[in-house]
Amino acid sequence: MSEKKKMGRPPAGTEPVMVRMTHEMVEAIDAYRRAAEDLPTRPEVIRRAVEAYLDEKKKKRGE
Repeated sequence: MSEKKKMGRPPAGTEPVMVRMTHEMVEAIDAYRRAAEDLPTRPEVIRRAVEAYLDEKKKKRGE
């Protein structure tokens, strides 16, 4: 049996960000989650997408 990660205090140095999304966007996130091998949470999918976007922007600027 796999152990489920317990909820606790969020990691230090982080901030919550509330974002409203259309139903269609949430459905697209959920479809992506189901296709991912590790079944990330919605917040994790959003973090990964933002990180990938920022990395790409950084590459284009030559940083």
